[in-house]
Amino acid sequence: MSHNHHDGCGHESHDHDHDHDHDQSDLGPQDNLFLHIDRDHVVALNTSAEGRDVIKPWHQRLDESKSLESDADDQMIIRIPFTGSVRLRSLLLKTGPLGQTPIKVALFANEPNLDFDDISHKGSTQEFEIAQGREIGEYATKTAKFSNLSSITLFFPGSQGDDTIQIYYVGFLGHWSQRNKNPVITVYEAQANLADHEKIQGTEGNFSSTQQ
Repeated sequence: MSHNHHDGCGHESHDHDHDHDHDQSDLGPQDNLFLHIDRDHVVALNTSAEGRDVIKPWHQRLDESKSLESDADDQMIIRIPFTGSVRLRSLLLKTGPLGQTPIKVALFANEPNLDFDDISHKGSTQEFEIAQGREIGEYATKTAKFSNLSSITLFFPGSQGDDTIQIYYVGFLGHWSQRNKNPVITVYEAQANLADHEKIQGTEGNFSSTQQ
């Protein structure tokens, strides 16, 4: 699948297929979601390091002093909660090197409790093959499938040759909004009149939109 790479300056010479604005500060792209990740509750499975170690600010995205390396084998799960509602546009990854690069990443929207026992029974929301390289890879998501995120789970199912995989940086681009914390008020009718209720569009047929 197509994706872009960011060089060390964050303004590569390659063409972009997205329209987010860049600024010159250490925050990076204006739609960088770093500040809206609940970093204290990021969980990484099958690694001895803390999951939050790879959730880095933009100016530290190329820093390799902290990383996640898989433990028992070459698989890893990272569960990342957000502090509000997110409309996700892109996933940013720095992985590797070489054979320690994951072969692909599977994204699961709003599945905050996935582990290795049940992830094989879940259909991913979207998947990307990961190219080898020391740059930041940008993977554009199908935004409609990630339009009301409270969390995202990343599953790396294997390496490109080595016994383990290594992740240096995970970032996201998109739009954040505060969740509506107002209580839901339910109005009960003495007798429902179908003529008073409009049909909810899109409820006919199959509800599932999961793609492999």
